[in-house]
Formats: sequence, C-alpha cells, structure tokens
Amino acid sequence: MQGYAERRSSLSANLKIGSCEHGTSMDAGIWDHSLPFAQASIVKPWSSSHNIGAAGSNVTGIPATKNCFSLNINVGGKAFQMDCRLAARYPVTRLGKLATWADPVKKLDLCDDFSVQRNEYFFDRDPMIFHCILHFYRSGVLWIMDELCPTNFVEEIEYWGINLSCSEKCCRTLFMEHQDELKDYLKIQKELQVELEPLDQEEHFEGQWLGEFRKKIWNLMENPFSSVPAKILAVMSSIFVLLSIVAMCLSTVEELHHLRINGKSCMEHVETLCVIFFSVEYLLRLIATADLRKFLKTVLNIVDLVAILPFYIQIIFEHLSEDADIHLHHNDMDKMERVGQLGKVLKIIRLMRIFRILKLARHSTGLRAFGFTIRQCYQQVCCLFLFIAMGVFTFSALMHSVEHDVPGTNFTSIPVAWWWAAVSLSTVGYGDTVPDTALGRVVAFLCISFGIILNGMPISILYNKFSDFYAKLKAQESATTIKSGTEIRFKARAMKKLVECCFVASDPPR
Repeated sequence: MQGYAERRSSLSANLKIGSCEHGTSMDAGIWDHSLPFAQASIVKPWSSSHNIGAAGSNVTGIPATKNCFSLNINVGGKAFQMDCRLAARYPVTRLGKLATWADPVKKLDLCDDFSVQRNEYFFDRDPMIFHCILHFYRSGVLWIMDELCPTNFVEEIEYWGINLSCSEKCCRTLFMEHQDELKDYLKIQKELQVELEPLDQEEHFEGQWLGEFRKKIWNLMENPFSSVPAKILAVMSSIFVLLSIVAMCLSTVEELHHLRINGKSCMEHVETLCVIFFSVEYLLRLIATADLRKFLKTVLNIVDLVAILPFYIQIIFEHLSEDADIHLHHNDMDKMERVGQLGKVLKIIRLMRIFRILKLARHSTGLRAFGFTIRQCYQQVCCLFLFIAMGVFTFSALMHSVEHDVPGTNFTSIPVAWWWAAVSLSTVGYGDTVPDTALGRVVAFLCISFGIILNGMPISILYNKFSDFYAKLKAQESATTIKSGTEIRFKARAMKKLVECCFVASDPPR
C-alpha cells in the first residue's frame, strides 16, 4: 500500500495523522511542533494495514504524561493538558510562568500540589471557569459566559493572571453591567438587613448599666412580638396617633371652639394627653437603647422627635407672645411687628403636627416598605421630577406662544401657563384654563399624551421594588412572631373558650 503523506491539521477533534513513506510513524517531537493546542491531547497515530499489529500501542515509546512539550494540569479534580508553547506566549500569567520557568522550586510555588509520577500540577480552583482560561490561551480572547458569577469569575482570572481587558468589548460591557447590578443588589440587601436587624440581641446589652432591665424595656417598647403587653402597647401607640390627628383636624372647626374646659378647648386637652404619651414613649426608648448614636440616626426616631417638639415649641412661643403683650405699648411699633412675627412662626409650628401621621410607620409594614422604596429609588424619582419640570416649561412656552394674541386669553405669560401645564401633565385637567385656538388644542393634546407616557414609565420599577421590600419585611416579621411564640390568636382563643363553655353547659349535674 502506498504510504500516506502527512495531513494538515484541522479543527476536527477526530483527526489522525498518517504515517510517512514505508509505513513508519512520525516522531513525537514532530507532532508536538506541528499540532495546535486543540489537538495536542487527542491525536493518535494513523492505523493502516502496514502496522495493524501495533494498533493501539504507543509508537513513540514516551508516556503522554511525561511529554516535555505539554503541561499536565489538574484543576479541581479535572485533568487538562496544554501545549507549553501556547502558555509561553503569555509569560506574565500563572501558566505562562509555569511553562517558561526552569527552576522546579519556583514552579511549586505557583501550584497547590505536584504529582511526580504523573508529572501533573494540581490547582484547587474552579474547573468550570478554567475552560474559559484554556480558550484564552488558544485564541488570545477571554470568553465570558453569562451564567458565571461575576465576583467568582473576577477572582479566578486574577488568580490565573489574566486581565479582563483581554475579552471582547461586547462581552466586557455586558459583564460590567451584570457586575454593577450585582453590586447594587448586594448594597440594597445590606441596607435592608440593617433595617431589619433587631437591637434586642444579647450582645447589645451585655456589660452595660442595668442591661437586663433596659433590655426588657426595649422589648416592651420596640418589639411588639416579644410579649402580649408589648403588643398591647403597640396598639395603644397607634390609637394615640390616630386620636392626635383627629384632634388636630377637629381643632380647626369653629363650632367646637366654644367647648372649653378650664379656659382651653377639649381638643387642646386631647392633644396634651397624646403628647404626654408620645414623650414618655420616646424617653423610655431613649433610656433603654443600647446604641445611642444609632438610635438618634434612625428615621423613625427622628419622626417621633419631630412629632413631639412642635407642642413644646408652641408653649415657648405662646409664653413669649404673652410677655410681649404685657410690655406692649400702643406707640411701640417694633414690638407689634415682633408679636406678628411670633404669630406667623406659631402657625408654622402648629402645621408641623401633621408629621405625627408618620408615626404609624413604626407599626405598619407597608409604610416602612414604601419609605425604603423611595430611599432606594431616589434617582428614578428625581429623574421623574426633572422630566415633569422639562414638560412644564416646554408646553407652557408653546401654549403662550400660540394663545397670547387671543383676546381675553388666560395665558398672559409663561409663568401663568405653568399651572395649566402641570395640571395637564398630571392628567388631572381641572378645566379652569383651556386653549381657544385649534393649534392650542393640538399643543394641549401633545402635553396630555406626554404626561400619560411619563406617568407610566416608573410605575413598574417602583411597584416591583416595593413588592420585594414588602415581602422581605413581612417575612422578617413572621419569623420574629414564630420565634417568640407570642402571636395573639384572638379567633382561635375565642373558639376554644366557646367550645369549653358548650361542653360545660352540656354536662349533666351530679
């Protein structure tokens, strides 16, 4: 049979190299110098009728593991083989140093272990990511798979000494976007964990003055699921908040001003009682807290303080106003102006009492989730307000340009048209200011259409995040309830009492 000439290497994984003339096989060194890395570990000598008896034997006489032109690598228990010349093209990488360095002691520092019998270097790393490393040595391009964890992938390529810039721009862009999303997600989870972290743990009160006593007070005031009295106190706090808001609203009704007790209206007495309860509640939390700095920085505690302060500031200003009235002379205009300014400040302080409604967030999971959503989505919310401002300025200018020549028009200036643009963008449409011309109606239609699109943009983002945060807060609340075992099951207890009463009534007298 005619001898086979040497075949060219291809991308086929089953390629075999034929023999030379006279049926003798090629030297192993020639194979190693002529084959690419993709075929270095799978090439077999060509079988023919001339050497059929020696089929399956190693004609080179050199074990594959002892080949000096290849690196035998074991990554996480999975064996790989690489041509040394491919690794030597990148001498600054870990495998490049392993292929180029001659000192065996230095080579041992590059790997985790070495098998002398197999001539194999062991690395305790991720074998799945090592496929991307091998592909880099073959093609010179780092391949990034979407299903890989970005943090783990960056750690692995840094270990092997490969830079992320070796990847293609499209893969690198998607990878960096995925990495940024993961960082934002971890940041939100960390902040949410801090929001959910209870302060009633043992280590927070250990070694402090009256630690056990302060811990009991803290659980009573802050953790409504720690005991039945704590739950009752939480319900009372919500009732006092609602009572304070109702009293504030009814204090503006003139028909109720004549209902007075000791010179003050009934609503003022109710408000005084509510503020006393809020003050005692805040002072008990302040005394029992284990971390004073964190307590003062908490948003809910700031809301509690804002709900209390206006009452005491109002008392101070009323006292100052009475002193000014006592020393006031009819010709002293400066003191009259001072009294007027004190009255305006007093009205603003009274208006601050509306913030008491935010105290309901302490015992409402929905309000806490809403506040956390607004804090996390402040960029989207600010961007929404920016778009609204741009739309108001743009459409008010267009409407004024179209309508300002119409006799009796309401669009006399651009600032006057701001109100119409804001109402139209919000799709409320009061109808107090309307265009008269056909071109003005076209501008109004465009303004309303832009408002519909603008209002629909952030709804999905805000709703998805709100649902996620609400579910996590609710899960934490349920876990705390189950752990403490203090859930008040009114329905189950009522049914149990009813059954006991029925059985007692049905028993015959002895």
